[in-house]
Amino acid sequence: MPYTDEPSNPLHRLWRQIAGWQPDHHSLWSRYAVAVAITLAATVLRIALAPAESGGRFITLSLAAALSALYGGFRAGMLSTVLGMVMVNFFLVKPYGTLAFDDPGEAFWLNLWHFITALVVVGAIALMQWQNRLWRAAGEAVRRSTRQLEDTFEHSATGMAHSRLDGRWIRVNQTYCDLVGYTRQEMETMSFRDFTHPDDLGLDLSLQARTLAGEIDHYSIEKRYIHKQGHTVWVHLTLSLIRTPAGEPDYLIAVVQNVSDRKATEEALRTSEQLLRQAQQLAGLATWQADVATRRFTILAGSKDILDLPRTEFSDEELLAITHPDDRPLVLRQWALAVQGKAVYDIESRLRIGDHDRWYSMQADFERDAQGRAVRALGVTLDVTGRKQAELEIQRLNASLENRIQQRTQALRDAYDELESYSYAVAHDLRSPLRIINGFAQALQEDNPALDAASLSHLQRIMAASKKMGLLIDGLLQLSQIGRGEVQRQPVNLGAIATRLLEELAAESPQRSVTWSIEPDLHAWADPSLVDALLQNLLHNAWKYTASTPQAHIRVFTREMDGQTHFCVSDNGAGFDMARAEKLFQPFQRLHQPHEFEGLGIGLATVQRIVQRHGGLLHAEAAPGHGATFCFTLPGEASPDSLP
Repeated sequence: MPYTDEPSNPLHRLWRQIAGWQPDHHSLWSRYAVAVAITLAATVLRIALAPAESGGRFITLSLAAALSALYGGFRAGMLSTVLGMVMVNFFLVKPYGTLAFDDPGEAFWLNLWHFITALVVVGAIALMQWQNRLWRAAGEAVRRSTRQLEDTFEHSATGMAHSRLDGRWIRVNQTYCDLVGYTRQEMETMSFRDFTHPDDLGLDLSLQARTLAGEIDHYSIEKRYIHKQGHTVWVHLTLSLIRTPAGEPDYLIAVVQNVSDRKATEEALRTSEQLLRQAQQLAGLATWQADVATRRFTILAGSKDILDLPRTEFSDEELLAITHPDDRPLVLRQWALAVQGKAVYDIESRLRIGDHDRWYSMQADFERDAQGRAVRALGVTLDVTGRKQAELEIQRLNASLENRIQQRTQALRDAYDELESYSYAVAHDLRSPLRIINGFAQALQEDNPALDAASLSHLQRIMAASKKMGLLIDGLLQLSQIGRGEVQRQPVNLGAIATRLLEELAAESPQRSVTWSIEPDLHAWADPSLVDALLQNLLHNAWKYTASTPQAHIRVFTREMDGQTHFCVSDNGAGFDMARAEKLFQPFQRLHQPHEFEGLGIGLATVQRIVQRHGGLLHAEAAPGHGATFCFTLPGEASPDSLP
């Protein structure tokens, strides 16, 4: 490009400045003013240095025109020419203002020759300046283009490199260096072979050999680089061969783009698709899509094998044809509602696959356009034949089981009624001999007042045993009756019942001094008669086992445990050993000797039966000589507001 190298010769530099002068950088009037000034100065200089009548009077003004053209361009040069002709013809020879030539013909030819000469000189100067401007513009365009190419190369978002045919680098941009992790200085000592993955090097070299052989002009591949830090970088490489004007291979241009993220995404997508296929196969899920407009259904991604279908595309009529006739109305109705957006498509129906009807669960979601119209449906189908068969079998078994339960319940009810009748009969038959035994024993005692002490003791023992036997019969009947009938729950005030029972016990034993405390608001939702029997047995035991306690005290209260209300009856009487507590609620099992405390061993068994019938729990806490506490629950406790 011209004028790019700074010359060392001063004259050459001056010529460069003169040749590079650009008149159009100055205003037109300033250029005209300079032209006039130069012409006038040349005129004065000509008069001062040489007589006006001497030859070559036009030469000085021709130089002025040339200088004016150099400074101000073609117009300024021509202005100086015309002005110089006026000065030569009228102001160089006295008298000033008159024509300086005696012969008009001579004046005409001299002026014409001067004008033509000045026109050629000024035109040549103007042409030179115009060409110089073109050269400068072309040079600037080349420099700008070169700079843009340099910027494109260096600052490109993709890696770019020029390399020799042997693989050594000519130049590499920073993006390429960052891609493989090496500095420019390190890259200068390497070739692409040094960081290409070994498994990809063979393909790259073979394609490069074909390019150098002229079989192909360029190629594009995806390959792997080994980063300086050791990890793999996937790139898309495009390599092109540049040839000399003679057609010989010159150098190679490589463009690489990092596609590691895309490759990772593709790998994740492949893994996801593989896992989805495996999950579908394991779960028996089939996927499909439907074009709502064309009513075409397409089975997706291997689902044809899961459903054992003959092909992957069906029309709605073809699907209806293999749908069980009893299920077609449901399928048509739900599909129409789902397309309109009025319901979800989630149904179970039967399809005839081969020679068998199979149950399928089908669900679908719809894609809709801007107006809300259904465009496409995406759905899943699950073979639920096994589950439906199991449900039908369970229904059949439930029906059969319910019938058997009714039969067994009736048999148990009959057996229970028979046992109850037998219990009453046995009780009646046992009472009659007991009354006879007791009556004859009393008669013997009354008819023989002179009996010795031993005989009288035998009679008293006979009467006591018969009385105890009667009490046992009454206890057994009571225990059996507790298990009969329905529990009639209603609001019950346990505090009022306990107060009444304790007052009755105190009236029966006026000689005893027993104190008691009853917590207020002891309310429950239970059967009143059963709760009365429960508290009667517990309070009777507490009254009995505090007989030997000097300051006997009975307490009725509640405590909260495990989120439930426990009703408790506590005394400070004889207590018992908790090591034997497993026998506590068994009928006829007693933890004290008969000579210590009277009893039959039925009371606590009756209490447990009543608590169990209410769905509650019963437990005891005791220690010998420190009293006992019995706590029970009655689920469904009533609030005070529900009580009368």
